[in-house]
Amino acid sequence: MSLLDTLQISASGLTAQRLRLQTVASNMANARTTRTAEGGPYKKQMAVFQAVSQDPFGSDLGRAMSSVSVAGVIESDDPPVMVHDPGHPDADADGYVAYPNVNILEEMVDLMTTTRTYEANANVLEMTDMMANTALEIGR
Repeated sequence: MSLLDTLQISASGLTAQRLRLQTVASNMANARTTRTAEGGPYKKQMAVFQAVSQDPFGSDLGRAMSSVSVAGVIESDDPPVMVHDPGHPDADADGYVAYPNVNILEEMVDLMTTTRTYEANANVLEMTDMMANTALEIGR
């Protein structure tokens, strides 16, 4: 495993967490959106990650090391939250409004987790850069 492998793994983590952060932000921004272009309330979005082996035929360490890629963004299949609000323009005949299946508290926890993971990957990049510079200094 080289410093370039470490950089590639951390960069893939940063990219994946940036997309995850965008989905969380979209969920939070649309937590009260009851009408979309597709019809019905907004549906929670979730980023799906998958591990990509760095070197499937290399050493034990090379086989164990994986970068992350985004397999896609999927919609939650949880049902909408039905709230009795007969005065709402999107209320049905019984006075119920279908609100998005987004829980703001869960999104806040996901936001904190995503931020911490992003910071950890950024720290790995910084440390790898410091190690490379130290190795260059030793070689002079």
